[in-house]
Amino acid sequence: MGAMTGKLRKSVKAAGLVSFLAVAAGCTQMDRFHGFIPPAEELSTLDVGTTTKDEVVSRFGPPISERALENNTIYYASSQFRYFGPFAPEEVDRQVLAIDFDSNDRVRNISRYTLEDGRVVVLDRRVTEDGINDVTFLGQLLGSFGRIDAGQFLGDDQ
Repeated sequence: MGAMTGKLRKSVKAAGLVSFLAVAAGCTQMDRFHGFIPPAEELSTLDVGTTTKDEVVSRFGPPISERALENNTIYYASSQFRYFGPFAPEEVDRQVLAIDFDSNDRVRNISRYTLEDGRVVVLDRRVTEDGINDVTFLGQLLGSFGRIDAGQFLGDDQ
């Protein structure tokens, strides 16, 4: 009886340790990074007045907004989100790089904005339509009853 109690006690301790480690791992802070901002060293290679829009796009890749090209400005953006356990993610850092071009498509100005600046930069918003026009789940369910063919339902092969 004493040996069985000792094994049970060890099993309970091991299960408790594993449970504690699982809870501790679930509550650790995680950072996720989204987007891309060219490093300052690469930005210093751009010459105001001489570097063209095509050169910028070939060096740094396509901008995050197609509409920005119409305004003769290219935007690059990056964000850092902090996740902690079951709580909602918190955005701790955001940077937006705006590269303005003149009428000849040459770099006119390079600006960098952060969360602290509080400036709103409107970018394209792409939303995928779901194809459901305000029909509730119950409405979809009841609407499908009229489309059932009894022959297919009963397995009739004619």
